[in-house]
Amino acid sequence: MATKKTVIITGASSGIGQAAAKELAGRGYAVMLAARREERLVELKKEIEEAGGQAAYQVTDVTSSKEMKALAEAAIEQFGQIDVLVNNAGLMPLSYMNKLKIEEWDKMVDVNIKGVLYGIAAVLPHMEERGEGHIVNISSVAGHDITPGSAVYSGTKFAVRAITEGLRQELSPDMNIRATIVSPGAVATELTDTITDQDILDGFASGNPMKFLEAEDIARAIGYAVEQPDYVDVNEILIRPRQQK
Repeated sequence: MATKKTVIITGASSGIGQAAAKELAGRGYAVMLAARREERLVELKKEIEEAGGQAAYQVTDVTSSKEMKALAEAAIEQFGQIDVLVNNAGLMPLSYMNKLKIEEWDKMVDVNIKGVLYGIAAVLPHMEERGEGHIVNISSVAGHDITPGSAVYSGTKFAVRAITEGLRQELSPDMNIRATIVSPGAVATELTDTITDQDILDGFASGNPMKFLEAEDIARAIGYAVEQPDYVDVNEILIRPRQQK
């Protein structure tokens, strides 16, 4: 049996996922890192271990339910149990609807919605069997507020909030299983690198300068949620830069 709590983090190769891995490893969690870019996972595992933490990794595509199930099985085999899942992997190729970027819409639905569902499906039976666990799903300020160009992305993040709240209501009160939504605002990550709509990019370039959040700011919010006593259920954290509307 594991001697410390174990967390699975998807999208761990960069941004919020990477920061969350370091944050939770520093808090004593054994961390199972998941992403598609193996070289990034290898480096992150090394960094965590050099800092005195415990980590393993598995190359995983969250859009595959089989790979997500295999990830959960690998975490159990490596560490004995799964205490926390951080469903972090996500894409944000913002675009105006009339650009008809259908392939990008499909990718967002697959990663941002199906990936979250597959993560839940991979860990929930184990958590119900143990009678404890915590599922943290990363939504967005865009899951609260829609802006021009964010229609599909916002749709996926509204879905994450609905799925998480629905899960919370379905969980048996007799079990110590919690569900938390974390909704970040503008964060300095690679998330905008997938945007191909030039009008969106031009709008960013001409926008008001603003101090973005760092990935570590969100990682600390995740740490706060998962470290609360068993009787405390942090349902949602909405965190954005002070200057963001």
